[in-house]
Amino acid sequence: MKFSKEIKAALVAIAAISILILGINFLKGNSIFGGDREFYAYFPNSSQLTVSSNVTLNGVTVGKVKDIEYVPENPANKKVRITFNVQNEEVQIPIGSCIEIGNIDLLTKGLIIIMPSDLSKGFYEANSDIPGRISKDMVSQVKSFTDPITNKLQTMMASIDKMVNSLSSFWDSTATSEIEGSLKQVKLTIQKLGNVADELQLFVAEEKIQFSKIMLNVEQITNNLKKSNDQISAIIGNSKKISDDLVNANFKSVILDAQTAIKKINLVLEDVEKGNGTLGKLVQDEKLYLELVESNNELQNLVSDFQLHPERYINFSLFGAKTKGVPISKKEEKKLRVILDSIPD
Repeated sequence: MKFSKEIKAALVAIAAISILILGINFLKGNSIFGGDREFYAYFPNSSQLTVSSNVTLNGVTVGKVKDIEYVPENPANKKVRITFNVQNEEVQIPIGSCIEIGNIDLLTKGLIIIMPSDLSKGFYEANSDIPGRISKDMVSQVKSFTDPITNKLQTMMASIDKMVNSLSSFWDSTATSEIEGSLKQVKLTIQKLGNVADELQLFVAEEKIQFSKIMLNVEQITNNLKKSNDQISAIIGNSKKISDDLVNANFKSVILDAQTAIKKINLVLEDVEKGNGTLGKLVQDEKLYLELVESNNELQNLVSDFQLHPERYINFSLFGAKTKGVPISKKEEKKLRVILDSIPD
């Protein structure tokens, strides 16, 4: 079967048009056979991103930028809408992801899919809006790093300029004379330091003899200690013996005996408080106390009366004169003599 030239030309034209359409779609970032999923992301500006830029996930290209559109009615952070597709059917964008405009390499920009750590919220459907952000490019990063340094350098240069101006205004004939005066003062100070050094040298020479005497006394003290070594050893030995005796002493039995004695004393004090025994009655019985006081008073009165009127109690006659005074028996006379003997001279 033969085709006419017209049919052949038509077939060639159709094939060329088809190849042209496929090539244009490929250059736009579309798959040759279609079926790509499209998504939208909004940004305040395009950051010099171009159509057909790569869309990457973990450094792997998974799609292309299809369209960049300016939307004037949107808020300031959503003025630019970027349409991109994902050509790999196995790639799913989890909910919570972020689309970032950033540098894929040193010179090329593209879209970077930033996936969240939590993948349990599901995935975005096709034609969904995904939050977007713009990362700092290399120029911005360098600028943010150099700006503080530039400001500090400018401040430092201003300070240096101010200091130079101050020195220039100060450096005149008056300043020169003041510096010469300061140098003279420094020279005088050095001379005084030299004089002080000479005086110190003389002082050391004079005190050298005194130092020798001190060292001689120290040597004598050391010799005396050496001679008294035996006595010191004996004292240390006695101290050790005393400490050993203290260590070996039976403090436990002594403490137990002391506790027993204290208990007995407490028992005696309890009996005294209760009025038991002679001492308890003497302390607690007020009647006995009053009788003793009364007896003491009567005894004092008797002694006083005896001293004033002894003839009432004792009368001796050498010639057998008549007895005067109060007659007493031998027993009473004996008691009276005991009382008289107990009275101090």
